[in-house]
Amino acid sequence: MKLVYSNRKDGTSKQVELDESAKAMLMNRKVGEILEGSTIGVPGVKLKITGGSDNSGFPMVKNLEGSRKFSTLKTIKSSDRKGEKKRQTVVGNTISVNTEQINAVIVEEGEEEKEAKDNEKK
Repeated sequence: MKLVYSNRKDGTSKQVELDESAKAMLMNRKVGEILEGSTIGVPGVKLKITGGSDNSGFPMVKNLEGSRKFSTLKTIKSSDRKGEKKRQTVVGNTISVNTEQINAVIVEEGEEEKEAKDNEKK
């Protein structure tokens, strides 16, 4: 399982391969939850889960409960025909063993992270 987290302040993103203990910490978490980065191998930050995808490549959707696949009807906005709809397969908002990638955003940085970035700029 991979964790891709980004920093909105400077526009960077990093990818981390999670070990078994970090995977266990993330099981049954939902999109939108905030968690400590030190528990999953990214010390000094707080991360907000923003989405992800399963092992088949289907994206996670925040407003569908569970971890199973859903077939939803989506309105296409950039279509020539007004009101055209398309069926799309998505996954619910809960992280499970089938989740392959988790996307997250840094919500709060720790003091040591801020100091390290200040030293890099100098």
